[in-house]
Amino acid sequence: MNLEAEPSLEDAESARRLTGSARVRSVHVGQPKRIAIIGGGLVGALNACFFAQKGFLVDVYEYRADIRSTEKAVGRSINLALSFRGRAALKAVGLEDYVVSEGIPMRARMIHDTNESTHEVPYGIFPDQFIISIDRRRLNEVMLSLAEKYKELVTLHFHHKLIKVDLYSGAMKFVTEDGSTVERSADLVMGCDGAYSAVRQAMMKQSLFDYSQEFIEHGYIELETPPNGCGEYAMPPNFLHIWPRDTFMLIALPNLDHSFTTTLFMPFRKFEELTTEAQVLAFFRDTFPDALKIIGESNLVQSFLSTKPSSLISIKCKPYHVGRTVILGDAAHAMVPFYGQGMNAGFLDCLVFHELMDSLDCDIDLVLPAFTERMLPNSHAIIDLAMYNYIEMRHLVNTWSYYLRKKIDNTLYRLFPGTWVPLYTMVTFSMTPYAECVENRAWQDKVLRRAKWVIGISTIAVGLYWFFPRPTVNDYIVGFKEALNTWFRNVKVDRFYVTAEDPNFGTAGAWY
Repeated sequence: MNLEAEPSLEDAESARRLTGSARVRSVHVGQPKRIAIIGGGLVGALNACFFAQKGFLVDVYEYRADIRSTEKAVGRSINLALSFRGRAALKAVGLEDYVVSEGIPMRARMIHDTNESTHEVPYGIFPDQFIISIDRRRLNEVMLSLAEKYKELVTLHFHHKLIKVDLYSGAMKFVTEDGSTVERSADLVMGCDGAYSAVRQAMMKQSLFDYSQEFIEHGYIELETPPNGCGEYAMPPNFLHIWPRDTFMLIALPNLDHSFTTTLFMPFRKFEELTTEAQVLAFFRDTFPDALKIIGESNLVQSFLSTKPSSLISIKCKPYHVGRTVILGDAAHAMVPFYGQGMNAGFLDCLVFHELMDSLDCDIDLVLPAFTERMLPNSHAIIDLAMYNYIEMRHLVNTWSYYLRKKIDNTLYRLFPGTWVPLYTMVTFSMTPYAECVENRAWQDKVLRRAKWVIGISTIAVGLYWFFPRPTVNDYIVGFKEALNTWFRNVKVDRFYVTAEDPNFGTAGAWY
């Protein structure tokens, strides 16, 4: 890979200063403390950059080989969708502009129907409301390279698998590639080692640590959609393409090389029914005819039958810290990928953690509980939202009620932008806490339910008014007097009423 084209350390520092970010200013005074980051993925690499800019000594331990020197693994790398929260974290370390330039803007969903027609569903109503498709591996490479450029502060250790950690003292034991063990220690241990975190496994042995996980019944297979015969995109590139089929779906995100990363999400039982070339082709001809044409039959069969579907898991736990150890990203809150917030939530963890480091003068004993308190309800909220969005993507986008609600939301958003913000806009294009997004959506639902009843009753009233003969003013007067006459008779009043039929008193009647 060409590191010459990547942002230099000076570039990152310059960009950070130009943004006026106070989040990453150096606040540590005296001898730097040693930070151990378990996991060299996206969240671990970003954390290394944050700590290095503060002047801490950082060791990053990754159990796999250096991703920059290995061949690309096929079939298990869903493209990432970078949005506002993730960009805010990258901006704080001076990486936003470079990373954005490495991705492709997606301004809308493009829905593909079974009859091969398509229609667009914009993500927002303003020009800056778009998400960015970016290759996970490329982003990880860039961030590791930037972290490594803090030569005197950051050290990357590959083929180091954590086998033991003391959550309170920071003592750790690793096994290396040749089977030998090494022991290290740190003032703070950060578990950024993904959904199957070894650090979280150690926390789970502690009392008062809650943990739950849920595997959904759907798995996924990644398929490659190559460029067309002219070397160009086979579909319009600035869209997230979706083929929603109620209980399963196909999606495609654009890549810089003019290909698409195409992923099929489907129940495992359905995958088990497709075991031969004829079954796979018949299934795609029936459900994704236009996708079959651009993927290519031979390419599809080879990719589909050579790969087993991967599983999807959601994980909730609490607290996020024990002793002087903390977990971030998927280690703390793994989620299904359907809201595109997995990476963004992990990057947000980094941003919030280092904002707390700044505001609490790097006092770890204060920062860790504050981090758990701040992030726990928000992480649980986005996990639930991600699960809900799968239903929206594979099913609700096929219903008229989805588009009606979207039109109502967007109309009210234009009229009252400070009061009514659609759920997707809050989650994807703002820093509104995830839990607050859920609360706001519940309030909006309540308002619309009440409005529905008011509109319904009003409609019925208007219909009755026009359907039945309209009474005159005299009809109201006569009816009112008849009602009063009946009431007074019931209460046995001493006075009597002379009715309109009495010839001595005219037609109006009178009380005596």
